[in-house]
Amino acid sequence: MTISGENQDLRGLFIDRYNRVRGFTEQLCEPLEKEDYVIQSMPDVSPTRWHLAHTSWFFETFILKPELKNYKTPNELYNYLFNSYYNAVGQQFPRPQRGLLSRPTVKEVFAYRHHVDEEMLRLFETLDEHKISALESILILGLNHEQQHQELMLTDIKHVFFKNPLYPSYSQIVQVNGSHSSEELQWSSFPGARVQHGFSGGSFSFDNETPRHDVLIQPFELGNRLVTNREYLSFMGDGGYSQAALWLSDGWALINKDNWKAPLYWVKNDENWFEFTLGGLSPLHLDNPVAHISYYEADAFANWSGARLPSEHEWECAAQNIQIQGNFVQSQLFQPAPSDSPTKLSQMFGDVWEWTRSPYSPYPGFKSASGAVGEYNGKFMSNQMVLRGGSCVSSCDHLRHTYRNFFYPHSRWQFMGIRLARDV
Repeated sequence: MTISGENQDLRGLFIDRYNRVRGFTEQLCEPLEKEDYVIQSMPDVSPTRWHLAHTSWFFETFILKPELKNYKTPNELYNYLFNSYYNAVGQQFPRPQRGLLSRPTVKEVFAYRHHVDEEMLRLFETLDEHKISALESILILGLNHEQQHQELMLTDIKHVFFKNPLYPSYSQIVQVNGSHSSEELQWSSFPGARVQHGFSGGSFSFDNETPRHDVLIQPFELGNRLVTNREYLSFMGDGGYSQAALWLSDGWALINKDNWKAPLYWVKNDENWFEFTLGGLSPLHLDNPVAHISYYEADAFANWSGARLPSEHEWECAAQNIQIQGNFVQSQLFQPAPSDSPTKLSQMFGDVWEWTRSPYSPYPGFKSASGAVGEYNGKFMSNQMVLRGGSCVSSCDHLRHTYRNFFYPHSRWQFMGIRLARDV
């Protein structure tokens, strides 16, 4: 999205979008009790309270402090407590220890958010449209950054609740019945070609989506829908977790060390499988897309299927003319839903992030931005894999055809799933 342009009230547009994004973050917190805000269930998970504070710290650090005269922070130590990884800004409180702090309280964190919101609105009122236009890129980055943390808040609180034997519920889950997910997987074919890959245009994108460049793609086929729980159960039933030949070496070592036998959040009770959701523990719905699996599991399943994972270039080529619509956080399902089409390419956006076999690396000609914001993506371009398409807890207006998510291959607490590809 871009806000620049003639005859537009930049101030009004920014205020409206700022209030909308910031308000939605707090709306997502409404089902939570105060005790829920402070738990950190593993190092990758951050307490909800930290997400609320960190997203406010971002606006304070990169906009209010440099742009608003006489701005005063409620507490100078917030720069240490709520800085995530920006070394140019200063030291950071250790990430694995974020759940050890009882202060600032949840009440104080909300007060911090509202302080930042009031000061941001005061800043908007003091700037002319020329100055607001000059700040557009950092403002839009801050809002997209907040949408990323909205998604993390939901995936993190799901992990927090899963670690509780009571299996608490965040929200009532409505199960969508699919009429086609149990049918045999169909394939869409794509010819080999030299294609343009990456973002171009005047609207917003993250730096890791650029620069646009040529990519040579060989002919390939892509599965018309996501892999389902039913299909993944077949993989498990056929000894998928005990066949070393299916696994990458690091994956085989990991599943044996940690005794993985099923996706994260699957729970077996007697002979029946259940799945923990944001609505609590429920019977496993076979037609739903399989979720919360690592890259290693996705790759092993693809090998067992006689297929492979797509490259991110293939995924983007297939998705380039498809409208961004699907099951996003706005649907309030908070769970992947079955495919609604047996023949056309479906579920390319929403439901689950789709693992690709592409390592997260810079595009040809990529250069990190100068200053602290240059640390946003570039310094993580090592030892991670690219995922595409968004999930059921992503915002629909946050995604693009060129959006690149990235995680380590062992990660699986996000809504991560599988789309198969194969050579022609």
